[in-house]
Amino acid sequence: MSKEIESILQRYGADRTRLIDMLWDVQWQRGYLPEPALLELAAGLNLSLLDVRETASFYHFFHLEPAGQHRIYLCDSVLARFNGYQAVREALERETGQRFGRLTDAQALFGLFETPCIGLSDQEPAMMIDKVVFTRLTPGKIADIIEQLKQGRSAEQIANPAGLATDQLAYVETLVESNVRTQRPMFFRGKLNLPDMLEQMLEQSPQQVIDTVVASKLRGRGGAGFSTGLKWRLCRDAQGEDKTIICNADEGEPGTFKDRVLLTRSPKQVFFGMVAAAYSIGASDGIIYLRAEYHYLKDYLEAQLRNMRERGLLGRSIGGRDGFDFDIRIQMGAGAYICGDESALIESCEGKRGTPRLKPPYPVQQGYLGRPTSVNNVETFAAVSHILSEGADWFRSLGTAESTGTRLLSVAGDCSKPGIYEVEWGTSVNQVLRMAGAHGAMAVQVSGPSGECISVAKDSERQLAYEDLSCNGAFTVYNGSRDLLHIVREHMKFFVDESCGICVPCRAGNVDLLHKVDRVIAGRACQQDLDEVVQWGAVVRKTSRCGLGATSPKPILTTLDRFPEIYQVKLVKPSGPLLPSFDLEAALEGYAEASQALKEKLETRS
Repeated sequence: MSKEIESILQRYGADRTRLIDMLWDVQWQRGYLPEPALLELAAGLNLSLLDVRETASFYHFFHLEPAGQHRIYLCDSVLARFNGYQAVREALERETGQRFGRLTDAQALFGLFETPCIGLSDQEPAMMIDKVVFTRLTPGKIADIIEQLKQGRSAEQIANPAGLATDQLAYVETLVESNVRTQRPMFFRGKLNLPDMLEQMLEQSPQQVIDTVVASKLRGRGGAGFSTGLKWRLCRDAQGEDKTIICNADEGEPGTFKDRVLLTRSPKQVFFGMVAAAYSIGASDGIIYLRAEYHYLKDYLEAQLRNMRERGLLGRSIGGRDGFDFDIRIQMGAGAYICGDESALIESCEGKRGTPRLKPPYPVQQGYLGRPTSVNNVETFAAVSHILSEGADWFRSLGTAESTGTRLLSVAGDCSKPGIYEVEWGTSVNQVLRMAGAHGAMAVQVSGPSGECISVAKDSERQLAYEDLSCNGAFTVYNGSRDLLHIVREHMKFFVDESCGICVPCRAGNVDLLHKVDRVIAGRACQQDLDEVVQWGAVVRKTSRCGLGATSPKPILTTLDRFPEIYQVKLVKPSGPLLPSFDLEAALEGYAEASQALKEKLETRS
């Protein structure tokens, strides 16, 4: 076994659950994951080569073939395409001499890849080079960056010319703008006194802390909106001595970037929320699952965790309380939208493919390593810290009766002031549009592709609230110049690409729905096609295993509902027994070619 692999195995105690971390270490050293290295990892973990390849092949950012000394990932999203994506893409190919998606040899300097939203929708076009991000790209910037890479400078040196330490806030803010537009009434308004809050929390019983969260009526900010206090209570009551807290920072929904900003500006509030959950539930282990696209945050977050340990806010005997031992480790993802599903995320934390589990059992019953596990979103944990600071009554005084507190919005698209907005639940769509300077807005994609596309003309007075228009944080604005059908197509293609493929409705159904959209765009669809979209979409939503399939038809279904005219104007009427989508000439031509090929094959054999 090579010293390199032996060192990696020792670093993680040959723990099979840390396989994704080990794969990252190999790839950072070698540029890709060569089979001899995978064989050595497999031997060291008592796994087969197929076991290791199964995990490595699942994730977007792992490469089993040479991928260039510098791996460049250009964000290919709807918003990037609005802001000069094509010119930047062409500049990358021109300056590097490479083509997107093509294999390179082991000596190649560059590898070019497209990737979905990387959490920078407010500053597109954007790209990742290795662990570093670059924003607001232009062809001129591309030429400068590539030239410096050719001269031997690293991506980090180019992005950070002042040489700031990577574990400092200043480094992160050099790379990425936070664009916080509001600092009220809860987030970003100042630091909390965490030692005092810890002392006050430890004066209460774990059940009293849960009761406070229940009384606040806080609902999970990841999108599902499940009661946070109830989830903690169920996890506390579940059988099992060992319990785990997981923070879901796999912010993969296109158009969403609020969790990135929270982790940049208020990481300790997030971590303290995890400490409160651990105390309430009786957990000793914590994991923050950080998406690969936020790798530039890792050193900074590790420094924040170290500081909390030094202050007695993490580690053994937290706050001087014997037996209250809890610590947090960062688990890097490797590029898989499906890992936003809590059970797929748990599988990934265990070093496996991010395949959603069947439910029941639920994670609060059997989660990470079979232990009762509470998975909560970044914003949820930060909200808990404010609830413990200000009280349940204060939190409940914000928002509406069924949607208490505030909501962070990632506002982007056709507006003059994109960025992060904190609003109370119950705020209208129109109020947000005014705040963001979204004049002439035609549509808003609420909650990203998995949410609803609403009409500003019809829905501007609707409220952001679980009682009306639920929102997971993404708020993307489109003006009247945008082609909604092409946006729908991009969203459906995203779901097709990101499906884990474990269940047929999602794996096959979304492909069929995408084909239907293509027919509409091509002017070869009729009313029957739209009727089938509604029927098939309902089947996919009801029968898929996880949330991806349960929401994937929504780009089509919600635009059909709110913008039926964009479909109707494209329809044609059947002129005979065949559907307009059926190309008779192409079918006959294909039949003739197949017949000729068969004839030639038979003649050759005879």
